[in-house]
Amino acid sequence: MAGPSPMKGMVPRDRERCDLLEDPGLFINRELSWIEFNRRVLEEAADCSHPLLERVKFLSIFANNLDEFFMIRVSGLHRQVEQGVLEAPPDGMSPSRQLRAIHRALRPLIGEQMALWKEALLPALEASGISILQYGELGGEDRDSLERFFRQEIFPVLTPLAFDRSHPFPFISNLSISLAVQVEDPGGGGERFARVKVPTHLFPRLVRIPGHDAPGSLHDDVRLVFLEDVICANLGHLFPGLEVVAAYPFRVTRDADMEIEEDEASDLLTAVEEGVEMRRTGSPVRIEVVPGMPGKICALLGRKLGVPQHMFYTQEAPLGMADLMQVCSLDRPDLKDTPFIPSVPPPLEREDGIFRSIRKKDIMLFHPYESFSPVVAFLRQAARDPQVLAIKITLYRVGAQSPVVKALLEARERGKAVAALIELKARFDEENNIGWARALERAGVHVVYGVMGLKVHAKVCMVVRREKDGITRYVHLGTGNYNASSSRIYTDIGVLSADPVLGEDVSDLFNSLTGYTRIPSYRSLLVAPQSIRSEILARIEREIARHREHGDGRIIFKMNALVDRECIMALYRASKAGVTVILQVRGICCLRPGIPGTSDRVTVTSMVGRFLEHARIYYFRNGGNEEVFLGSADLMPRNLDRRVEVLFPVRDPDLHRAIVDIILPVHLRDNEKTRKLLADGSYVRVGRQEGETVCNAQEWFIAHRGCWQYGKETR
Repeated sequence: MAGPSPMKGMVPRDRERCDLLEDPGLFINRELSWIEFNRRVLEEAADCSHPLLERVKFLSIFANNLDEFFMIRVSGLHRQVEQGVLEAPPDGMSPSRQLRAIHRALRPLIGEQMALWKEALLPALEASGISILQYGELGGEDRDSLERFFRQEIFPVLTPLAFDRSHPFPFISNLSISLAVQVEDPGGGGERFARVKVPTHLFPRLVRIPGHDAPGSLHDDVRLVFLEDVICANLGHLFPGLEVVAAYPFRVTRDADMEIEEDEASDLLTAVEEGVEMRRTGSPVRIEVVPGMPGKICALLGRKLGVPQHMFYTQEAPLGMADLMQVCSLDRPDLKDTPFIPSVPPPLEREDGIFRSIRKKDIMLFHPYESFSPVVAFLRQAARDPQVLAIKITLYRVGAQSPVVKALLEARERGKAVAALIELKARFDEENNIGWARALERAGVHVVYGVMGLKVHAKVCMVVRREKDGITRYVHLGTGNYNASSSRIYTDIGVLSADPVLGEDVSDLFNSLTGYTRIPSYRSLLVAPQSIRSEILARIEREIARHREHGDGRIIFKMNALVDRECIMALYRASKAGVTVILQVRGICCLRPGIPGTSDRVTVTSMVGRFLEHARIYYFRNGGNEEVFLGSADLMPRNLDRRVEVLFPVRDPDLHRAIVDIILPVHLRDNEKTRKLLADGSYVRVGRQEGETVCNAQEWFIAHRGCWQYGKETR
């Protein structure tokens, strides 16, 4: 059995082996590694093999990622500098050094982003009938149309705010687009300044100009203008009697990392609500301005906002390029990825037989290639089945209009006992989760708001059903959230099982999460913060010992991030011992591969493509008695020490072979979307070797979706 107990005592006892590897040069800085990940996202925007609107989508994702990076990671470093934190990460860089390195790395990258937009994507969009125009390019009729729109719709909601000695500097909300307006009084009042907020929360960022069918075109021509350009062109209506000299867009990014003192909060839900509100007023950590903004206005903004000049980023318009996702919503299927219909495993095609099918055999779902609908059907059938007594589930990010939550509500309406652990502290999903928590509570669901001091990130669900031979626990365990929307764009693996051992473990887990039970160990699950770290380390040491004796050590990890120093050092020890270590890390990787004598047996790759690689797979060869774990945890200190995470063994022989013989190998032989990490922290495309066939793993899984259910690569 793949439980924790056999691994006791496998952690290294020789402290000297650890000390030899505690060299800052062996670690890549976390923040710089993240920037390299976002660079790979930008490279996808530049990749002409993608349909045009998919390239725009990647550009938008790049910008959104950067916004979150400043709101969370950069803001955290600024706080460390202010608090005089001296402790450095494994790479040895102090917070101030990290900030300087971040700025050096980002400025040219932002330049690449703008060049890609202006020189490649904008012209390509125009050639495809989607024109994003400057106001000065418009004809008289279009200008008249937009002026009417301005006067009737936009003008009534605008509030120009002066700032001078008699007017306080206005509050600038997080990520909002603002105009710094410079006006003069012809009567001799001199130069004045005002701020106008661009109401992107009320109007689309890109305003569509009424168009017409282009001759011979299959699609309507789409002509768009940025909302701020419409406002800039009509500022005279806001400042009658004054001369508008110029208007300069700018954008403020604020610290959005909530710190909730849970031990001092009498009501966690209220505390999170207050934290969300405070996020809007966090300290500024970045000001984006357009070229040409006069130095005196920049100085004024810096002085009023308390931001030094090095935190200013000059970027050609448009600012806030995450809003370009609006372009991707246009009805142009010819400019998007070819859609496909996810498959459904044959045993799950009939909703009314879902429990019977699961009881016969464990069933795996590989999203998005296989549909998320069976998971919803599992919960919906549980809600309607008179033999079902209870449903328990962890919810981290469920999205809006969640069919999962609707199934839970239906279950409660039908008299089932329903317990939902909702993680209120899921970053940027707090408000959504608060709303669902209240809705479930009103329906009589037992709602638990996480665990004191920890985030509950585990993806676990249990259905308790009375059957002829007694009570059966049906479980779903996965690598991704119970979110029907993200399941279409994230690659994740879930398993439905009636394995009694898994069922007992999951039952114990829920008891520990909702009550005061403390489970010292589980039969098969690895659970953080209790055991994932120690069990992963023990299995690495076992692989080292096995290799020294038989020469067949092999470790394959597929995950989102590798940051934890102890785990990295263990993998270094494995490499030094000769174990083959294959890592596919989508995002941050602090391990430095290819160092002679230390990590020359380690290969690190990253795949960025149509879907967001999100599944966590941990494979140990174990002398041929292979172990495979799936679950929610990356190898990061936060996952191992500050979250409730679950890794679960894949013990069903067919599912095991599907992962080991199909899913992992196809990912690892990708030569289109995979980059290889070099020792200096940079990435290069793997490329196709002579005689090698082209393999795009994600496209392969689309073309062969469901084949893993049959244990072979083709159907």
